[in-house]
Amino acid sequence: MTSCLTSDAGRNAGTVTAAGSNLRPVTDSTDSHPKRSPRAGVDAPLHSRYPPPGGAVAIVTGAASGIGAALARRLAADGARVVVSDIDATGAAAVAADIGGAARTLDVSDAAATRRLIDDVERSLGPVEIYCSNAGLLIPGGLETAAAGWQRSWEVHVMAHFHAAAALVPRWRERGGGILVVTASAAGLLTQLDSASYAVTKHAAVAAAEWLAITHGDEGVQVAALCPQAVRTPLLEGSTGSRESPEPAGAAPAARSAAAIDGVLEPEAVADATAEALREGRFLVVPHPETAAYARRRAEDPDRWLAGMRRLARRLSG
Repeated sequence: MTSCLTSDAGRNAGTVTAAGSNLRPVTDSTDSHPKRSPRAGVDAPLHSRYPPPGGAVAIVTGAASGIGAALARRLAADGARVVVSDIDATGAAAVAADIGGAARTLDVSDAAATRRLIDDVERSLGPVEIYCSNAGLLIPGGLETAAAGWQRSWEVHVMAHFHAAAALVPRWRERGGGILVVTASAAGLLTQLDSASYAVTKHAAVAAAEWLAITHGDEGVQVAALCPQAVRTPLLEGSTGSRESPEPAGAAPAARSAAAIDGVLEPEAVADATAEALREGRFLVVPHPETAAYARRRAEDPDRWLAGMRRLARRLSG
């Protein structure tokens, strides 16, 4: 199955640019959600921290378009003050202006720059309650994928989540909690036929989110893994967003063919599904209901699932 994410984040960390009048500093959000004790032996989902208290600060990466922009708009509609981050400075500024937020550039693979952004936002606006680690890119190809493409995919799809968590989780632990949304992909539960690096690193993104949820859930950190199939974003239209790795001729039509199997969702539908899952305290966000069934089949009978995927690959390439 194919799925798409919004653009990779930019390389330069600049100052927060206010695009509206509702970005006023707050001193603390510590008491909005009381700290919870560990719940040994309880199998129920964590208590939800969503929607956030009015005026809570949220950061969304890859937010100039697609899923990231929709998440930013939904968070703003639900009362958050949103910092919009993307490599596309013009697009980020436009989204920020539309929601009364702030625009910022960031290379999400840079741990120091990520920490500087969070530090600056907390100094100027107040404690960060929600971080949507959404930036992504897609490099089509299989065994021919260059080492640089593999490394960039790893940095953006995996390490970026840990850079954000390393800066925020200690603070959230002291404040009683926070929300981390990891935009993975249905490819992280299934596969991505036209991109080995995307399939592998998105599986790692799901594993990263799982580890963070297991390790820090009892400290009040609510983690969600967003795993959509095809979404109408720049990646689906044949662009990596960051333009770091141009898409080879013929790759985008194959991706669109696979996407058409279960339909293409609008980004707003994905943002709505994310908000619903956060409100219900669910870890896994699967906006396409078919994804959960496919994942169950894959777990129950891997050989049959692999055979089915080979048939799909033959059909799409024929």
